[in-house]
Formats: sequence, C-alpha cells, structure tokens
Amino acid sequence: MSEWIDISVPLYNGMVHWPGDEPYHREEVLQMERGDVCNVSKMTCTVHIGTHMDAPHHFVQGGIGIAAMPIDAAIGPARVIRLDDPELIRVAEIEPHNLQRGERVLFRTRNSDGGIWKTDEYQKSFIHIPQDTARYLVSTGVQTVGVDYLSVGGFDTDGPQTHQALLGAGVWIIEGLNLAGVEPGNYELLCLPLKMVGSDGAPARAILRRT
Repeated sequence: MSEWIDISVPLYNGMVHWPGDEPYHREEVLQMERGDVCNVSKMTCTVHIGTHMDAPHHFVQGGIGIAAMPIDAAIGPARVIRLDDPELIRVAEIEPHNLQRGERVLFRTRNSDGGIWKTDEYQKSFIHIPQDTARYLVSTGVQTVGVDYLSVGGFDTDGPQTHQALLGAGVWIIEGLNLAGVEPGNYELLCLPLKMVGSDGAPARAILRRT
C-alpha cells in the first residue's frame, strides 16, 4: 500500500471550474477503435483548473511566470493545519500555530469536511483567505500557501486583494486541493506545476506523505 496521499482533483469533462473561465474539455482526436494507429487526446481549459498553482504573473504586473518557480516552493516539508471557522480563514485561528519563515502550509477547512468536491456545480460560498489574513501570512514569511477550493480569495470579496497580497510578496499559491480525510500534522509535499513558459499558473499534481 502506498504511503503517498493524492490530494489532487482529477480532471474530467464537466468538472467544476471558476465562473467565466474556459472549462476543462478533453477530446480524443485519434482513436484506435476507429482504425487510427494510436490514441491521441487534445484538451482545452484555463491554466487555473482543478489542482493548480498561481504564479506572481497572475496578479502582479511584471511578475514572474510559473516556469520560473523555485522547485523548493512546492517540494519539501509541509504542515496541514485544520481550521474550524465556518466562514473565513482568520488570523485568530492561525496565530496559535506559530507559522515559521519558509514554511509550506496547507489549510484544511470545512470546505473539505463538507464534501465541496463531490459536486460539479461551482460553489460561490466557500471558506477563503481575507485580505487581513493574507497580510498576516506574508508577515510570517511562509513561502507557500495551499487551500482546499479553487481560490485563496472569495468569489464576491477579497479575490484580487488576497492574491495581490500573497503573490506580490513572493508567496506561492496552491489552489484546488482535496484535503478530505487528511489529518492535520507534518508531511512531505510534492506538488509540481507544468513548466509553462510565461504562464500565470499551471495545473499540478499534489501528493503528501506523513512524516
């Protein structure tokens, strides 16, 4: 039995996506069943589909793209922190965990507990990081922040501002994690986005192993 826990969201036609973004669609352009020499698929989607990482270029004018991400931003020790606030990821709930400079932190919220990934319908109301918490995270010096739905910021509030605060300070963002069933604690994280030159983000495969 593998020690690794897959915390990625699978990509499939009809899956949930951010409103207004290009949805994921895979089409088989060559099929052995119809006489082609091999099977070949093509896909269309936004780079912010499913489990993915954001680069500073996403919200920072002149910011670096995802291909320039330092490898250790998303590979190495990480901490899964469980939060119980039903609305927001608040500073008061994070402070007791004493975040350290250079940490990779993944927030497991009630998004995961509520089975938010069990529906293909986008949920406008989800637990996210407000602006003041984003600024607090920057002050701690963490290098990577992961969340268990499609955005670190909310749909109606804090979306651009939270992204700008984190990405503008060089904090790397992992969005779209499925942390259902993952216990809080220390892990080894492997999360590599596609090396897309100049891109504001890229899909990624994320896995954890308990340490």
